[in-house]
Amino acid sequence: MRLTNYTDYALRVLIYLAVKDSDEKSTITEITEAYNVSRNHLMKVIHQLGKIGVIETTRGRGGGIVLAKQPEDITIGSIVRETEEDFHMVECFNSGANHCVLSPVCGLRSVLGEALAAYLAVLDKYTIADIIDQPLMFRSLLQIDP
Repeated sequence: MRLTNYTDYALRVLIYLAVKDSDEKSTITEITEAYNVSRNHLMKVIHQLGKIGVIETTRGRGGGIVLAKQPEDITIGSIVRETEEDFHMVECFNSGANHCVLSPVCGLRSVLGEALAAYLAVLDKYTIADIIDQPLMFRSLLQIDP
């Protein structure tokens, strides 16, 4: 299974915010510069992360972005589920667009469904806090001042 850039960016934003001091707001500009990614894409990601309640955004002077939850309360699985469009690994996963003639007898759907469930179960076991086990190294790589 391959994650979209959108999900990758969402996880990177959360990692950035988690390694920064919790009371210090970040800006879209500093995050885009740290990762060298498109500002437009990141704005969409940040908007959705705000809508699902994992970050708080404040507009205007003195505004910025901070985590709305503790890093240990944000599971990787929950973010992947919220940011991926779908999990249609093969055509038969999408009942509305399934035209595969093998669907009535094929066991591939159940095998891949089991694999997908296991994949998500593993992601559910880990949080943003688990990923940033070396925050000082992350801060250095992201050029966040100590």
